[in-house]
Amino acid sequence: MSIQYFEDRKLFILSCRSVSYAFYIDRNRRAVHLHFGGKVIGETGLVEQEIRKGHSSFSPWAPGEKPEDSVDALPLEFSGFNSGDFRIHSAAVLTENGSLITDALYVSHRIFQGKEPLPGLPAAFASRTGNVETLEVTMRDTACDVEFLLRYSVFEECDVIVRSAAVRNRTASPVVIRRLMSAQLDLPHTAFDFVQLSGSWSRERHAVRTILHPGIQTIRSVRGSSGHQNSPALALCAHDATEYSGDVYGALLAYSGNFRMEVECEQYGTSRLCLGINPETFSWTLAPGETFETPEAFLTFSAEGFSGMSRNFHDFLRNHLIRGGWAEKKRPLLVNSWEAAYFDFDSEKLLGIAKSAAALGIEMLVLDDGWFGVRNDDTTSLGDWFVNREKIGDLGELVRKINALGLKFGLWFEPEMISEKSELYRKHPDWVLHEPGRRRSIGREQMVLDLSRPEVVQYLFDTIAGVLRSANIEYVKWDMNRNLTEVYSAALPPERQGEVAHRYMLGVYRLHEMLLEAFPNLLIEGCSGGGGRFDAGMLGYVPQIWCSDDTDAMERIRIQLGTSLFYPVSAMGAHVSVCPNHITGRSTPFATRGNIALSGTFGYELDLTKLSPEDRLLVREQVADYHKYHDLIANGDLHRLSDAFSVNAFDAWMYVSKDRKEALITAVCRFAEPNAGVRFVRPRGLDPETVYEVDGMRISGATLMALGLRMDLPPGDGASRLCYLKAL
Repeated sequence: MSIQYFEDRKLFILSCRSVSYAFYIDRNRRAVHLHFGGKVIGETGLVEQEIRKGHSSFSPWAPGEKPEDSVDALPLEFSGFNSGDFRIHSAAVLTENGSLITDALYVSHRIFQGKEPLPGLPAAFASRTGNVETLEVTMRDTACDVEFLLRYSVFEECDVIVRSAAVRNRTASPVVIRRLMSAQLDLPHTAFDFVQLSGSWSRERHAVRTILHPGIQTIRSVRGSSGHQNSPALALCAHDATEYSGDVYGALLAYSGNFRMEVECEQYGTSRLCLGINPETFSWTLAPGETFETPEAFLTFSAEGFSGMSRNFHDFLRNHLIRGGWAEKKRPLLVNSWEAAYFDFDSEKLLGIAKSAAALGIEMLVLDDGWFGVRNDDTTSLGDWFVNREKIGDLGELVRKINALGLKFGLWFEPEMISEKSELYRKHPDWVLHEPGRRRSIGREQMVLDLSRPEVVQYLFDTIAGVLRSANIEYVKWDMNRNLTEVYSAALPPERQGEVAHRYMLGVYRLHEMLLEAFPNLLIEGCSGGGGRFDAGMLGYVPQIWCSDDTDAMERIRIQLGTSLFYPVSAMGAHVSVCPNHITGRSTPFATRGNIALSGTFGYELDLTKLSPEDRLLVREQVADYHKYHDLIANGDLHRLSDAFSVNAFDAWMYVSKDRKEALITAVCRFAEPNAGVRFVRPRGLDPETVYEVDGMRISGATLMALGLRMDLPPGDGASRLCYLKAL
């Protein structure tokens, strides 16, 4: 059993392979946190934390309770608003009398095998292998029949606890949810560093580490998507934590819209983490009898540094979130038309690229923006999902010709957007997110469709499905190229406008669900100007996400290493592009561009017809490397051998198969150093007792990990190599 309940102490212990989570119900029916961290055996030793009483008049307690019962000092699983706990809180619900006071106590619980899905939201699932057990705790407000459900699912083999919350309105009147977080975690001290993934368009998810300080530290989005600026991923680590040692707590939010993750260092030297939908842009009217569900939060702990946290999340996301078997399936090796042609293409040019691709062993051509409506630039036709026959002729015929070359075919869509110059806008101007009478913002000459409206979602499904049925289309690149502004829906009354941003996100998820139900074998790649919506929520529908519009190999090192702290390599869209790079202007050796792109869903983003004979030979070698190393890279354990938080002169990382019988090291010299010494890389994760063949030598895993492996690289900036290790 992964969940134990001790009736005499009203104590819950949730146990994974090497992690435990414990809390109890106190004499006042509050859910009090005890422990999250290394595994505990039995209940002995799990004792209440010493209560900091402070000055009792400033830490109030309820009638009939004692000063030490003050919720202002207790470590809690759930905290309400304006009821004595002055820290960041889990929930605030506005009731009929105008009060936001929220205070809930334990009523009951149930424990069951498996895990239930969340209606309308991405959710982790139990697989055929591995034990999953769920605890659901019911809390009720002390003044009304508003119930809160706290859910905990234990994914034992991954060391991950999945949490979510729900509100049920059992009163006779509507209530308004102003804040409802997916999870709250109270930790016993503040000696942490705060780790986040931050950046901007074309430099997303750089790993940033700062000291946790008094007050509140927050990452959030109000952009209508998770955004390029901050990914909904956070870690709290010991000050001395490294890649391979020290305590690290990790948190992911499975949500792609406005989010908030915040940590408060409070007066008694403890810290509280809350994560969920951003309350700045959220309210929800809940009618009698209705229930509202939060997105899921994924929590893990590692005593083996960042590497241990990453392995936990990678295994969990691959095995329990990514659907349709895509976590294990080999993705088609593709070439995308965008950087090859932008808007300037016709069927003849596309067939030329396809013929070159087929000759080089590439498996799919993806036609990017510009194939629909009358779109020859970015000012028109979004929403008009019908083929521009003047430009490419009959789509079905084009795809048949490409298939005849031995290639699959994929197509780009931007479903959530609409151009002012479009047939759709002329017919349905009210389908745009916009407040009447207010100036309307424009980004990339496009507006945002109101996906909070079911009829808009249905229109998009009907038109996109019509295109997909017209030809043998096996892949969709789903893009989103601007943030949400003037978030107002003509379909909702004034008092419910706070629901629009979340309803929009539910519409996005619903459209994905409809397409996957209608086309179960369809591979969808998520994209938002590159990595503007790279989050666990999207991974519940798409198995891969375009990591960044910046395909510069040197920039991609930091983006991909940062991303890998939380997300698996198999989810990262990574391509080889032309040099000088179209964003940075930097030139990097073709071989290195391939070696770095192999650490992702490998492909090409250039005009294959213009390659030199030397580069064509390298493409064939890279294609062979992709097929040789795919399973190892996509499903193996990742070990970062250089600092993911810095720009390094020399970077290295490696993959080790689950059975530890093979490994692959990638090494890159970003900056060449004159008169440099010999470089050694210390592999990790090998079997010490196994002898490996590497570089013509036979060396034990123990020796390799203790002494390191000499890593000779060609001269020059951006030189790289792959180093393969195989057990004998």
